[in-house]
Amino acid sequence: MGPLLLVLLLALILFGAGFALHLLWWIAVVVLVLWVLGFVVRGTHSSGSRGRWYRW
Repeated sequence: MGPLLLVLLLALILFGAGFALHLLWWIAVVVLVLWVLGFVVRGTHSSGSRGRWYRW
């Protein structure tokens, strides 16, 4: 009974880790798309030049 519980616990941990990693990949893709869009749609100054994409 003990080894069966260990195997089930290990399967549960690996499934949880795999799901979390899959979710993190999707979050990374969304952040990358937003970051690239920030370069494309950044605002302009009154002089017509493009502003810096960072705030510091």
